Amino acid sequence: MVPDWVIVSGITFSYLLFVLYVGLRARTRETGSTLEQYVAHGRSLGLFILFFIMGAEIFSAFAFLGGPGWAYSQGAPGLYIIGYLALGLLPWWVIGPKTARLGKKYGYLTQAELISDRFKSKALSAIIALVSIGAFVPYLTIQITGAGFLFEAATEGNIPFWLGGFVAFLIVTIYVVASGLRGIGWTAVIQGMLMVIVAWVIGIAITREFYGGVGEMFGRIAAEAPEYLTIPGHEGAMSPVAFSTAVLVSALGFIMWPHLFNKAYGANSEKTIKKTIIIYPLYGYLLVPLMFVGFAGVLIFRDEPLANPDSVLLELVMMSGISPWLVGVLLSGALAAAMSTGANLAHTAASIVVRDIYVRLFDPPASATLERRLVWLTRVFVVLISLTSFVLALFNPATLVALLLGAYGAIVQLLPLVVALFFWRRATTAGAYAGLISGTLVMLYYSFLAPPLFDIHAGILGLMVNTALLVGVSLATRPMEKEHVDRFVEDSKVPLQKIERRASRPAGAG
Repeated sequence: MVPDWVIVSGITFSYLLFVLYVGLRARTRETGSTLEQYVAHGRSLGLFILFFIMGAEIFSAFAFLGGPGWAYSQGAPGLYIIGYLALGLLPWWVIGPKTARLGKKYGYLTQAELISDRFKSKALSAIIALVSIGAFVPYLTIQITGAGFLFEAATEGNIPFWLGGFVAFLIVTIYVVASGLRGIGWTAVIQGMLMVIVAWVIGIAITREFYGGVGEMFGRIAAEAPEYLTIPGHEGAMSPVAFSTAVLVSALGFIMWPHLFNKAYGANSEKTIKKTIIIYPLYGYLLVPLMFVGFAGVLIFRDEPLANPDSVLLELVMMSGISPWLVGVLLSGALAAAMSTGANLAHTAASIVVRDIYVRLFDPPASATLERRLVWLTRVFVVLISLTSFVLALFNPATLVALLLGAYGAIVQLLPLVVALFFWRRATTAGAYAGLISGTLVMLYYSFLAPPLFDIHAGILGLMVNTALLVGVSLATRPMEKEHVDRFVEDSKVPLQKIERRASRPAGAG
Protein backbone atom coordinates (compact mmCIF):
# COMPACT_ATOMS: atom_id res chain seq x y z
CA MET A 1 0.00 0.00 0.00
CA VAL A 2 1.32 3.45 -0.93
CA PRO A 3 2.02 5.57 2.18
CA ASP A 4 -0.12 8.69 2.55
CA TRP A 5 2.89 11.00 2.51
CA VAL A 6 3.95 9.66 -0.88
CA ILE A 7 0.51 10.46 -2.33
CA VAL A 8 0.61 13.95 -0.80
CA SER A 9 4.11 14.55 -2.15
CA GLY A 10 3.20 13.25 -5.60
CA ILE A 11 0.25 15.61 -5.97
CA THR A 12 2.23 18.54 -4.64
CA PHE A 13 5.23 17.99 -6.90
CA SER A 14 2.88 17.60 -9.87
CA TYR A 15 1.40 20.96 -9.00
CA LEU A 16 4.85 22.54 -8.69
CA LEU A 17 5.84 21.24 -12.11
CA PHE A 18 2.61 22.61 -13.59
CA VAL A 19 3.31 26.06 -12.10
CA LEU A 20 6.84 25.91 -13.49
CA TYR A 21 5.46 25.05 -16.93
CA VAL A 22 3.00 27.97 -16.84
CA GLY A 23 5.73 30.35 -15.65
CA LEU A 24 8.16 29.34 -18.37
CA ARG A 25 5.50 29.38 -21.10
CA ALA A 26 4.75 33.00 -20.23
CA ARG A 27 8.16 34.05 -21.49
CA THR A 28 8.17 35.91 -24.82
CA ARG A 29 10.91 37.18 -27.11
CA GLU A 30 10.53 40.66 -25.60
CA THR A 31 10.75 39.54 -21.94
CA GLY A 32 14.48 40.04 -21.56
CA SER A 33 14.94 42.73 -24.18
CA THR A 34 14.65 45.68 -21.80
CA LEU A 35 14.33 46.23 -18.07
CA GLU A 36 10.93 47.82 -18.64
CA GLN A 37 9.68 44.61 -20.25
CA TYR A 38 11.17 42.37 -17.56
CA VAL A 39 10.12 44.50 -14.58
CA ALA A 40 6.87 46.19 -15.74
CA HIS A 41 5.63 43.99 -18.61
CA GLY A 42 5.91 46.97 -20.97
CA ARG A 43 3.36 48.91 -18.84
CA SER A 44 0.54 46.85 -20.35
CA LEU A 45 -0.96 44.89 -17.42
CA GLY A 46 -4.73 44.51 -17.77
CA LEU A 47 -7.34 44.12 -15.02
CA PHE A 48 -7.41 40.31 -15.00
CA ILE A 49 -3.67 39.84 -14.51
CA LEU A 50 -3.22 42.88 -12.23
CA PHE A 51 -5.99 41.70 -9.89
CA PHE A 52 -4.42 38.30 -9.43
CA ILE A 53 -0.87 39.66 -9.12
CA MET A 54 -1.87 42.13 -6.40
CA GLY A 55 -3.97 39.58 -4.56
CA ALA A 56 -1.27 36.93 -4.75
CA GLU A 57 1.44 39.28 -3.51
CA ILE A 58 -0.70 40.44 -0.58
CA PHE A 59 -2.03 37.07 0.63
CA SER A 60 0.99 34.95 1.35
CA ALA A 61 2.10 32.00 3.49
CA PHE A 62 1.30 34.31 6.39
CA ALA A 63 -2.41 34.01 5.51
CA PHE A 64 -2.37 30.20 5.77
CA LEU A 65 0.05 29.84 8.67
CA GLY A 66 0.73 33.03 10.65
CA GLY A 67 -2.87 34.27 10.72
CA PRO A 68 -4.40 31.02 11.98
CA GLY A 69 -1.41 30.66 14.32
CA TRP A 70 -2.20 33.93 16.06
CA ALA A 71 -5.92 33.20 16.23
CA TYR A 72 -5.11 29.87 17.89
CA SER A 73 -2.46 31.07 20.32
CA GLN A 74 -3.79 34.53 21.20
CA GLY A 75 -7.40 34.70 20.07
CA ALA A 76 -8.98 38.05 19.19
CA PRO A 77 -5.62 39.89 18.71
CA GLY A 78 -5.21 37.87 15.51
CA LEU A 79 -8.13 39.80 14.04
CA TYR A 80 -5.82 42.78 13.56
CA ILE A 81 -5.08 41.14 10.20
CA ILE A 82 -8.69 41.53 9.05
CA GLY A 83 -8.66 45.14 10.27
CA TYR A 84 -5.69 46.35 8.29
CA LEU A 85 -6.47 44.40 5.13
CA ALA A 86 -9.93 46.00 5.03
CA LEU A 87 -8.37 49.47 5.10
CA GLY A 88 -4.93 49.17 3.59
CA LEU A 89 -5.56 49.56 -0.14
CA LEU A 90 -8.02 52.50 0.07
CA PRO A 91 -5.35 55.27 -0.16
CA TRP A 92 -4.08 53.60 -3.35
CA TRP A 93 -7.16 55.00 -5.11
CA VAL A 94 -5.35 58.37 -5.04
CA ILE A 95 -1.68 57.39 -4.87
CA GLY A 96 -1.80 54.55 -7.41
CA PRO A 97 -2.86 56.64 -10.44
CA LYS A 98 -0.45 59.43 -9.47
CA THR A 99 2.39 56.89 -9.35
CA ALA A 100 1.39 55.46 -12.73
CA ARG A 101 1.27 58.93 -14.32
CA LEU A 102 4.76 59.92 -13.23
CA GLY A 103 6.08 56.46 -14.06
CA LYS A 104 4.89 56.73 -17.63
CA LYS A 105 6.10 60.29 -18.13
CA TYR A 106 9.54 59.90 -16.61
CA GLY A 107 10.23 56.20 -17.10
CA TYR A 108 10.29 55.14 -13.45
CA LEU A 109 10.40 51.44 -12.68
CA THR A 110 10.93 51.50 -8.90
CA GLN A 111 9.57 53.38 -5.91
CA ALA A 112 12.97 54.77 -4.93
CA GLU A 113 13.53 56.34 -8.37
CA LEU A 114 10.35 58.35 -7.93
CA ILE A 115 11.18 59.50 -4.40
CA SER A 116 14.88 60.24 -5.00
CA ASP A 117 14.11 62.32 -8.11
CA ARG A 118 11.63 64.41 -6.13
CA PHE A 119 14.28 65.11 -3.50
CA LYS A 120 17.17 65.35 -6.02
CA SER A 121 19.45 62.85 -4.33
CA LYS A 122 21.05 59.72 -5.73
CA ALA A 123 22.20 58.71 -2.27
CA LEU A 124 18.59 58.84 -1.04
CA SER A 125 17.76 56.27 -3.70
CA ALA A 126 20.32 53.89 -2.18
CA ILE A 127 19.05 54.52 1.36
CA ILE A 128 15.45 53.83 0.33
CA ALA A 129 16.63 50.72 -1.49
CA LEU A 130 18.37 49.45 1.66
CA VAL A 131 15.27 50.12 3.80
CA SER A 132 13.15 48.31 1.20
CA ILE A 133 15.49 45.33 1.00
CA GLY A 134 15.62 45.27 4.80
CA ALA A 135 11.83 44.87 4.79
CA PHE A 136 11.70 42.52 1.80
CA VAL A 137 14.11 39.91 3.10
CA PRO A 138 12.11 39.02 6.25
CA TYR A 139 8.93 39.09 4.16
CA LEU A 140 10.46 36.66 1.67
CA THR A 141 11.80 34.60 4.57
CA ILE A 142 8.17 34.21 5.72
CA GLN A 143 7.29 32.60 2.39
CA ILE A 144 10.19 30.15 2.44
CA THR A 145 9.55 29.31 6.10
CA GLY A 146 5.89 28.70 5.28
CA ALA A 147 6.74 26.41 2.36
CA GLY A 148 9.10 24.41 4.58
CA PHE A 149 6.48 24.04 7.34
CA LEU A 150 3.86 22.93 4.85
CA PHE A 151 6.00 20.21 3.32
CA GLU A 152 7.31 18.94 6.65
CA ALA A 153 3.89 18.68 8.31
CA ALA A 154 1.94 17.35 5.33
CA THR A 155 4.50 14.59 4.65
CA GLU A 156 4.88 13.67 8.34
CA GLY A 157 8.50 14.81 8.33
CA ASN A 158 9.54 12.63 5.38
CA ILE A 159 10.34 15.79 3.42
CA PRO A 160 12.29 17.94 5.90
CA PHE A 161 11.70 21.64 6.42
CA TRP A 162 14.83 22.73 4.53
CA LEU A 163 14.13 20.58 1.48
CA GLY A 164 10.49 21.63 1.17
CA GLY A 165 11.39 25.32 1.32
CA PHE A 166 14.25 24.86 -1.11
CA VAL A 167 12.23 22.97 -3.74
CA ALA A 168 9.31 25.41 -3.70
CA PHE A 169 11.54 28.44 -4.10
CA LEU A 170 13.78 26.81 -6.64
CA ILE A 171 10.67 26.57 -8.83
CA VAL A 172 9.81 30.21 -8.14
CA THR A 173 13.34 31.40 -8.87
CA ILE A 174 13.49 29.56 -12.18
CA TYR A 175 10.32 31.05 -13.65
CA VAL A 176 10.96 34.54 -12.26
CA VAL A 177 14.45 34.56 -13.74
CA ALA A 178 13.16 33.31 -17.07
CA SER A 179 9.90 35.21 -17.50
CA GLY A 180 9.91 38.27 -15.25
CA LEU A 181 6.60 39.98 -14.42
CA ARG A 182 4.77 38.18 -17.22
CA GLY A 183 5.60 34.80 -15.66
CA ILE A 184 4.62 36.09 -12.22
CA GLY A 185 1.29 37.28 -13.61
CA TRP A 186 0.18 34.05 -15.24
CA THR A 187 1.28 31.84 -12.36
CA ALA A 188 -0.52 34.22 -9.98
CA VAL A 189 -3.77 33.55 -11.83
CA ILE A 190 -3.42 29.77 -11.33
CA GLN A 191 -2.23 30.05 -7.76
CA GLY A 192 -4.73 32.71 -6.78
CA MET A 193 -7.72 30.67 -7.88
CA LEU A 194 -6.43 27.60 -6.07
CA MET A 195 -5.65 29.34 -2.79
CA VAL A 196 -9.12 30.96 -2.54
CA ILE A 197 -10.86 27.64 -3.12
CA VAL A 198 -8.57 25.80 -0.71
CA ALA A 199 -9.01 28.40 2.05
CA TRP A 200 -12.78 27.98 2.05
CA VAL A 201 -12.65 24.20 1.81
CA ILE A 202 -10.29 23.98 4.79
CA GLY A 203 -12.22 26.50 6.90
CA ILE A 204 -15.61 24.87 6.42
CA ALA A 205 -14.33 21.28 6.62
CA ILE A 206 -12.34 21.79 9.86
CA THR A 207 -15.10 23.59 11.76
CA ARG A 208 -17.71 21.02 10.70
CA GLU A 209 -15.45 18.06 11.49
CA PHE A 210 -14.53 19.11 15.03
CA TYR A 211 -17.47 21.29 16.13
CA GLY A 212 -20.37 20.76 13.77
CA GLY A 213 -20.13 24.27 12.33
CA VAL A 214 -18.77 27.78 12.82
CA GLY A 215 -21.53 28.96 15.16
CA GLU A 216 -21.19 25.91 17.37
CA MET A 217 -17.42 26.42 17.54
CA PHE A 218 -17.63 30.01 18.75
CA GLY A 219 -20.40 29.05 21.17
CA ARG A 220 -18.12 26.51 22.82
CA ILE A 221 -15.17 28.91 22.93
CA ALA A 222 -17.36 31.59 24.55
CA ALA A 223 -18.41 29.09 27.19
CA GLU A 224 -15.07 27.40 27.86
CA ALA A 225 -12.36 29.91 26.95
CA PRO A 226 -13.97 33.37 26.60
CA GLU A 227 -10.65 35.21 26.98
CA TYR A 228 -9.81 34.20 23.40
CA LEU A 229 -12.69 36.29 22.06
CA THR A 230 -11.74 39.66 23.57
CA ILE A 231 -8.77 42.00 23.68
CA PRO A 232 -6.13 41.55 25.16
CA GLY A 233 -6.66 37.88 24.32
CA HIS A 234 -5.19 34.75 25.90
CA GLU A 235 -2.88 35.59 28.83
CA GLY A 236 -2.96 39.29 27.95
CA ALA A 237 -1.22 38.63 24.65
CA MET A 238 -1.84 42.05 23.10
CA SER A 239 -2.92 45.21 24.87
CA PRO A 240 -5.49 47.53 23.24
CA VAL A 241 -2.67 49.96 22.38
CA ALA A 242 -0.53 47.22 20.85
CA PHE A 243 -3.52 45.91 18.89
CA SER A 244 -4.51 49.35 17.59
CA THR A 245 -1.00 50.32 16.57
CA ALA A 246 -0.44 46.93 14.91
CA VAL A 247 -3.50 47.65 12.75
CA LEU A 248 -2.28 51.20 12.14
CA VAL A 249 1.30 50.36 11.16
CA SER A 250 0.09 47.61 8.84
CA ALA A 251 -2.62 49.73 7.21
CA LEU A 252 -0.26 52.67 6.67
CA GLY A 253 2.58 50.47 5.53
CA PHE A 254 0.35 48.44 3.20
CA ILE A 255 0.61 50.86 0.27
CA MET A 256 4.30 51.53 0.82
CA TRP A 257 5.49 48.14 -0.38
CA PRO A 258 7.70 48.76 -3.43
CA HIS A 259 6.12 45.91 -5.38
CA LEU A 260 2.80 47.78 -5.26
CA PHE A 261 4.48 50.73 -6.99
CA ASN A 262 5.88 48.36 -9.60
CA LYS A 263 2.38 47.15 -10.40
CA ALA A 264 1.13 50.74 -10.77
CA TYR A 265 3.93 51.36 -13.29
CA GLY A 266 2.90 48.21 -15.12
CA ALA A 267 -0.85 48.95 -15.32
CA ASN A 268 -2.25 49.81 -18.73
CA SER A 269 -4.65 52.49 -17.43
CA GLU A 270 -5.91 54.33 -14.37
CA LYS A 271 -9.23 52.53 -14.67
CA THR A 272 -7.42 49.22 -14.31
CA ILE A 273 -5.81 50.38 -11.06
CA LYS A 274 -9.11 51.61 -9.62
CA LYS A 275 -11.10 48.57 -10.69
CA THR A 276 -8.49 46.38 -9.01
CA ILE A 277 -8.99 48.30 -5.76
CA ILE A 278 -12.79 47.88 -6.01
CA ILE A 279 -12.69 44.10 -6.49
CA TYR A 280 -9.68 43.45 -4.26
CA PRO A 281 -11.87 42.56 -1.21
CA LEU A 282 -12.99 39.44 -3.10
CA TYR A 283 -9.49 38.13 -2.46
CA GLY A 284 -9.54 39.26 1.14
CA TYR A 285 -12.46 37.00 1.99
CA LEU A 286 -10.10 34.02 1.99
CA LEU A 287 -8.80 35.17 5.38
CA VAL A 288 -12.15 34.61 7.05
CA PRO A 289 -12.19 30.79 6.86
CA LEU A 290 -8.48 30.65 7.70
CA MET A 291 -9.12 32.52 10.94
CA PHE A 292 -11.90 30.01 11.68
CA VAL A 293 -9.25 27.28 11.49
CA GLY A 294 -7.08 29.10 14.03
CA PHE A 295 -9.94 29.47 16.49
CA ALA A 296 -10.80 25.79 15.97
CA GLY A 297 -7.46 24.88 17.54
CA VAL A 298 -8.15 26.77 20.78
CA LEU A 299 -10.10 23.97 22.45
CA ILE A 300 -8.62 21.03 20.53
CA PHE A 301 -5.07 21.74 21.70
CA ARG A 302 -5.94 23.30 25.06
CA ASP A 303 -4.47 20.45 27.11
CA GLU A 304 -1.42 19.87 24.89
CA PRO A 305 -0.50 23.20 23.25
CA LEU A 306 1.39 23.12 19.99
CA ALA A 307 5.08 23.99 20.19
CA ASN A 308 4.72 26.07 17.01
CA PRO A 309 1.36 27.88 16.74
CA ASP A 310 1.96 28.53 13.03
CA SER A 311 1.43 24.82 12.39
CA VAL A 312 -2.17 24.75 13.69
CA LEU A 313 -3.78 24.58 10.26
CA LEU A 314 -1.56 21.72 9.16
CA GLU A 315 -2.10 19.81 12.40
CA LEU A 316 -5.88 20.09 12.16
CA VAL A 317 -5.89 19.03 8.52
CA MET A 318 -3.82 15.95 9.37
CA MET A 319 -6.06 15.11 12.37
CA SER A 320 -9.29 15.45 10.40
CA GLY A 321 -8.85 12.21 8.52
CA ILE A 322 -9.08 13.93 5.13
CA SER A 323 -8.01 11.76 2.20
CA PRO A 324 -4.29 12.12 1.35
CA TRP A 325 -5.35 13.01 -2.20
CA LEU A 326 -7.24 16.00 -0.86
CA VAL A 327 -4.43 16.84 1.56
CA GLY A 328 -2.13 17.07 -1.46
CA VAL A 329 -4.48 19.56 -3.11
CA LEU A 330 -4.80 21.56 0.12
CA LEU A 331 -1.02 21.63 0.52
CA SER A 332 -0.70 22.86 -3.06
CA GLY A 333 -3.14 25.70 -2.34
CA ALA A 334 -1.23 26.80 0.74
CA LEU A 335 2.04 26.57 -1.18
CA ALA A 336 0.48 28.73 -3.89
CA ALA A 337 0.13 31.53 -1.33
CA ALA A 338 3.80 31.33 -0.36
CA MET A 339 5.13 30.97 -3.90
CA SER A 340 3.05 33.71 -5.54
CA THR A 341 4.06 36.28 -2.93
CA GLY A 342 7.67 35.10 -2.94
CA ALA A 343 7.87 35.52 -6.72
CA ASN A 344 6.74 39.15 -6.47
CA LEU A 345 9.12 39.90 -3.61
CA ALA A 346 12.21 38.39 -5.22
CA HIS A 347 11.45 40.08 -8.54
CA THR A 348 10.89 43.53 -7.03
CA ALA A 349 13.83 43.31 -4.63
CA ALA A 350 16.19 42.43 -7.47
CA SER A 351 14.95 45.33 -9.60
CA ILE A 352 15.51 47.67 -6.64
CA VAL A 353 19.13 46.56 -6.26
CA VAL A 354 19.84 47.10 -9.96
CA ARG A 355 17.91 50.33 -10.60
CA ASP A 356 18.28 52.07 -7.24
CA ILE A 357 21.79 51.09 -6.23
CA TYR A 358 23.76 49.99 -9.29
CA VAL A 359 22.31 52.37 -11.90
CA ARG A 360 21.77 55.39 -9.65
CA LEU A 361 25.10 55.27 -7.88
CA PHE A 362 27.41 53.98 -10.62
CA ASP A 363 25.63 55.55 -13.61
CA PRO A 364 26.81 53.03 -16.24
CA PRO A 365 27.29 54.63 -19.69
CA ALA A 366 24.51 54.09 -22.18
CA SER A 367 25.23 51.47 -24.81
CA ALA A 368 23.48 49.06 -27.14
CA THR A 369 23.94 46.28 -24.63
CA LEU A 370 23.15 48.15 -21.38
CA GLU A 371 19.50 47.14 -21.14
CA ARG A 372 20.24 43.46 -21.60
CA ARG A 373 23.06 43.71 -19.05
CA LEU A 374 20.65 45.27 -16.53
CA VAL A 375 18.15 42.48 -17.12
CA TRP A 376 20.92 39.92 -16.62
CA LEU A 377 21.97 41.60 -13.35
CA THR A 378 18.36 41.65 -12.14
CA ARG A 379 18.09 37.93 -12.77
CA VAL A 380 21.31 37.33 -10.83
CA PHE A 381 19.95 39.25 -7.84
CA VAL A 382 16.67 37.31 -7.95
CA VAL A 383 18.78 34.24 -7.23
CA LEU A 384 20.99 35.90 -4.59
CA ILE A 385 18.10 37.45 -2.66
CA SER A 386 16.16 34.18 -2.69
CA LEU A 387 19.20 32.31 -1.38
CA THR A 388 19.75 34.85 1.39
CA SER A 389 16.13 34.53 2.52
CA PHE A 390 16.38 30.74 2.38
CA VAL A 391 19.40 30.77 4.70
CA LEU A 392 17.55 33.05 7.15
CA ALA A 393 14.53 30.74 7.04
CA LEU A 394 16.72 27.84 8.20
CA PHE A 395 17.38 29.70 11.45
CA ASN A 396 13.62 30.25 12.03
CA PRO A 397 14.29 33.53 13.91
CA ALA A 398 10.69 34.36 14.88
CA THR A 399 7.05 33.55 14.33
CA LEU A 400 5.61 34.52 10.97
CA VAL A 401 3.51 37.28 12.51
CA ALA A 402 6.53 38.80 14.29
CA LEU A 403 8.51 38.76 11.04
CA LEU A 404 5.69 40.44 9.13
CA LEU A 405 5.08 43.14 11.73
CA GLY A 406 8.82 43.88 11.74
CA ALA A 407 8.79 44.24 7.97
CA TYR A 408 5.83 46.64 8.12
CA GLY A 409 7.61 48.70 10.76
CA ALA A 410 10.48 49.26 8.32
CA ILE A 411 8.52 49.92 5.14
CA VAL A 412 6.06 52.37 6.74
CA GLN A 413 8.97 54.81 7.17
CA LEU A 414 8.63 55.65 3.47
CA LEU A 415 5.08 57.00 3.94
CA PRO A 416 5.97 60.62 4.86
CA LEU A 417 8.20 60.90 1.79
CA VAL A 418 5.49 59.64 -0.56
CA VAL A 419 2.82 61.92 0.93
CA ALA A 420 5.19 64.89 0.71
CA LEU A 421 6.14 63.97 -2.85
CA PHE A 422 2.60 64.33 -4.13
CA PHE A 423 1.04 66.84 -1.75
CA TRP A 424 3.56 69.03 0.12
CA ARG A 425 5.65 71.42 -1.96
CA ARG A 426 7.66 72.65 1.03
CA ALA A 427 9.40 69.30 1.70
CA THR A 428 13.17 69.48 1.17
CA THR A 429 16.02 67.05 0.66
CA ALA A 430 17.43 67.72 4.13
CA GLY A 431 14.02 67.05 5.67
CA ALA A 432 13.70 63.80 3.72
CA TYR A 433 17.07 62.57 4.99
CA ALA A 434 16.43 63.62 8.57
CA GLY A 435 13.01 61.98 8.70
CA LEU A 436 13.83 58.70 6.97
CA ILE A 437 17.10 58.01 8.78
CA SER A 438 15.85 58.99 12.24
CA GLY A 439 12.55 57.15 11.85
CA THR A 440 14.30 53.97 10.75
CA LEU A 441 16.78 54.15 13.63
CA VAL A 442 13.99 54.68 16.18
CA MET A 443 12.09 51.72 14.71
CA LEU A 444 15.16 49.50 14.93
CA TYR A 445 15.94 50.62 18.49
CA TYR A 446 12.47 49.79 19.80
CA SER A 447 12.35 46.57 17.79
CA PHE A 448 15.60 45.06 19.03
CA LEU A 449 17.10 47.03 21.92
CA ALA A 450 14.25 48.29 24.09
CA PRO A 451 10.54 47.58 24.70
CA PRO A 452 8.26 49.99 22.77
CA LEU A 453 7.08 53.03 24.70
CA PHE A 454 3.53 52.67 26.08
CA ASP A 455 3.20 49.45 24.07
CA ILE A 456 3.07 51.43 20.80
CA HIS A 457 4.38 49.49 17.81
CA ALA A 458 8.02 50.35 17.03
CA GLY A 459 7.10 51.27 13.47
CA ILE A 460 4.61 53.89 14.67
CA LEU A 461 7.16 55.35 17.09
CA GLY A 462 9.60 55.65 14.20
CA LEU A 463 6.91 57.15 11.96
CA MET A 464 6.11 59.84 14.53
CA VAL A 465 9.76 60.92 14.76
CA ASN A 466 10.14 60.60 11.00
CA THR A 467 7.19 62.89 10.23
CA ALA A 468 8.17 65.48 12.85
CA LEU A 469 11.72 65.78 11.53
CA LEU A 470 10.65 65.82 7.88
CA VAL A 471 8.35 68.75 8.60
CA GLY A 472 10.66 70.58 11.03
CA VAL A 473 13.87 70.30 9.02
CA SER A 474 12.07 71.12 5.74
CA LEU A 475 10.63 74.31 7.21
CA ALA A 476 14.07 75.25 8.55
CA THR A 477 15.84 74.82 5.19
CA ARG A 478 15.60 76.53 1.83
CA PRO A 479 12.61 75.50 -0.32
CA MET A 480 13.33 73.49 -3.45
CA GLU A 481 12.86 75.06 -6.90
CA LYS A 482 9.20 75.56 -7.79
CA GLU A 483 9.68 74.24 -11.33
CA HIS A 484 11.23 71.04 -10.01
CA VAL A 485 8.54 70.45 -7.39
CA ASP A 486 5.78 71.11 -9.94
CA ARG A 487 7.07 68.16 -11.95
CA PHE A 488 5.72 65.93 -9.21
CA VAL A 489 2.81 67.83 -7.66
CA GLU A 490 1.32 69.08 -10.92
CA ASP A 491 2.37 66.39 -13.39
CA SER A 492 0.88 63.73 -11.11
CA LYS A 493 -2.53 65.35 -11.71
CA VAL A 494 -2.42 64.90 -15.50
CA PRO A 495 -4.54 61.87 -16.55
CA LEU A 496 -2.48 58.91 -17.70
CA GLN A 497 -4.02 58.80 -21.17
CA LYS A 498 -2.95 62.41 -21.82
CA ILE A 499 0.69 61.90 -20.86
CA GLU A 500 3.29 61.79 -23.59
CA ARG A 501 6.25 59.68 -22.54
CA ARG A 502 9.54 61.55 -22.37
CA ALA A 503 12.48 60.01 -24.18
CA SER A 504 14.36 59.65 -20.91
CA ARG A 505 13.99 60.44 -17.27
CA PRO A 506 15.10 64.01 -16.49
CA ALA A 507 18.46 64.39 -14.85
CA GLY A 508 17.44 65.83 -11.55
CA ALA A 509 19.04 63.54 -9.01
CA GLY A 510 22.24 64.38 -7.30
